[in-house]
Amino acid sequence: MADSGATSLAGLAEIADIGRDRKRGGYSRHLFDDADRELREWFVERATRIGLGVERDRNGNLWAWWGAPGPNALVTGSHLDSVPGGGAFDGPLGVVSALDAVERLVRGGVRPDRPVAVVVFAEEEGSRFGFACLGSKLVAGQLSPERARGLTDASGRTLAEVAAGAGLDLAHLGRDDEALGRIGLFVELHVEQGRGLIHRDAPVGLAASILGHGRWRLTFHGQGNHAGATLMSDRRDPMVAASALVAGIPGVAAAYPGSRATVGRVTATPGGVNVIASSVDVMLDARAECDDTTRALVAAIGELAEQCAADQGCTAELVEESWTGGVRFDTGVSTALSGALGGVPALASGAGHDAGVLAASVPTAMLFVRNPTGISHAPEEFAEAADCAAGVDALEAVLRSQLGGER
Repeated sequence: MADSGATSLAGLAEIADIGRDRKRGGYSRHLFDDADRELREWFVERATRIGLGVERDRNGNLWAWWGAPGPNALVTGSHLDSVPGGGAFDGPLGVVSALDAVERLVRGGVRPDRPVAVVVFAEEEGSRFGFACLGSKLVAGQLSPERARGLTDASGRTLAEVAAGAGLDLAHLGRDDEALGRIGLFVELHVEQGRGLIHRDAPVGLAASILGHGRWRLTFHGQGNHAGATLMSDRRDPMVAASALVAGIPGVAAAYPGSRATVGRVTATPGGVNVIASSVDVMLDARAECDDTTRALVAAIGELAEQCAADQGCTAELVEESWTGGVRFDTGVSTALSGALGGVPALASGAGHDAGVLAASVPTAMLFVRNPTGISHAPEEFAEAADCAAGVDALEAVLRSQLGGER
């Protein structure tokens, strides 16, 4: 058998220079930016090299087909975009491993009895337009085209403007019943984001569930003013209110066991060093082991925000940006795949994935590859070559188990 770990790492090496972030470290690869364009070109070239036919759907997702596109397709893949300063494995490992596994089947003379595809979903991380799993949620009808067109990036450019510049026909943006109708099973391989496989001493595992999660914008409104001419006693400073909220969030989350609440971005308007801000946006990511707990956590954080704002003579506003409910993967599918792998650990995922989005519409499953650092969304994210090999072997075995073709 070929050294699939070396093959996977070779695939990652082919794209290692695309989207490097010299300031943050790691990679910054966002929908329809230069890095994303280069990655898409690489995917088309690599898939074509294997003998797959590539098409882009109405929502900007890429599909590489082995055989003619059709119903009951066996689909695998992941995403190529990243968070700002993200690691090399989150997303790309799943795409490279999918291409490797399918190439081994093609080169091995397998004649599948159903269509097979490798997919790259657009904007899984939501780092450019603030909406996670954008491509898969558009396909599944979980995001309206009207709202999608109005999403803006940090420069104020709308998704409609950027997508049109990339050649998408915006009239057809949104739910894609044709694409959904083709999927018989979607299997996504992903580097683990956590320490579950480390603790179980296993290179590969299956996903049992995904925590419900969402993003909220907390906006504090105060009075913009001169930093030098305004006495401390005369200020209505939204940054002070926002800072008090951020400092208080861990205490609120502690009252909801198993929950996670994170502020990863704070934006002041107008943003001058010598200016008291007129408003401050605090972006909140919240997750918990059940959806009701997540909602209760966010409500409690909203109440704290109002109190922090009132203490500074400011006001606070809470707006939901995105929400994905908790997902439990189909136990029948997971049992079948575990059997094909000879039994592997089943894990709950604290991170969202395209497979979780599609689970409401089509059968889905996920494979995880061990991350020896347990770190993700950071440059230290990693996977050993031997574990990458085990991941490709597992994905190939899963695909073979779902194909009835002959050699």
